[in-house]
Amino acid sequence: MTSRIIKTASRTIIPFIFLFGFYMILYGHISPGGGFQGGVILAMGAILIFVAYETDTFHRYTLHLSLLELLGVTLFLSLGLFGIWYGGSFFSSFGMIWVFNIIIGIKVFAGIVLFYMLLIRWEIQP
Repeated sequence: MTSRIIKTASRTIIPFIFLFGFYMILYGHISPGGGFQGGVILAMGAILIFVAYETDTFHRYTLHLSLLELLGVTLFLSLGLFGIWYGGSFFSSFGMIWVFNIIIGIKVFAGIVLFYMLLIRWEIQP
C-alpha cells in the first residue's frame, strides 16, 4: 500500500522523468547521453508508475513491449545492413546517428520494463 504522499510526488515528477528521457534520446548525439541512457530513464518512469500506483496493468502490455523490443532489434539491424547495401561499413551513419539513438532508446525501454515485469511476476507467485 502506498501513501498519498508517494502518489502525489510521483504524479508530479513522472512527466519530468519522461521529458528528460526523451531529451536524452533525441539530443544524445549532440551532448553526453544517448539512446541507452534515455531508454533507462523512460523505463524508470514507467516502473515508478507501477510502484506508486500498485497497478497490475503492466502485465497487459507484455506482448506490446515484446513487439517494441523486436521492432527495435529489427530496425537496428536493418539500418546496419543499409550501410552495407550502399557501399559503406555495417553501421555507416550517413547522418543517421539520431535514428540509432531513438531505436536504442525504444529497445532499452522495452527490455528493462519487461525484465522488471518478469522479476515482479516471479516474486509474486508462490
